[in-house]
Amino acid sequence: MGGMDELPEYAERVLEVAELIPPGRVMTYGDVAEWLGEGGPRQVGRVMALYGGGVPWWRVVRSDGTLLPGHELRALARYRTEGTPLRQASRSAEGHVPRLDMKRARWEGEGGAGDSGHI
Repeated sequence: MGGMDELPEYAERVLEVAELIPPGRVMTYGDVAEWLGEGGPRQVGRVMALYGGGVPWWRVVRSDGTLLPGHELRALARYRTEGTPLRQASRSAEGHVPRLDMKRARWEGEGGAGDSGHI
């Protein structure tokens, strides 16, 4: 009964929210927890670290817009493909990796299932 592919209910819910985020937009770990009305940023981050490989993990991000350590280049390629708003890296930034432009990229969940498909 169950097996390796059965996820905890909370993890399933977090992953479902990740799949709702439109291309070119992001939600923070805290946004996802708030959307669910349960858990917090750390719990969402843990779910994404353990189970997020099958969903658009690059759309669930840190609130300061820094890219996920160790996954920066993979995430950056996705952001550029999707047209996610980015801010140029400062000269002091390690590797000069840009950050997400959180003011423009953050998705508040507007539209939802009844959306007409425009972003």
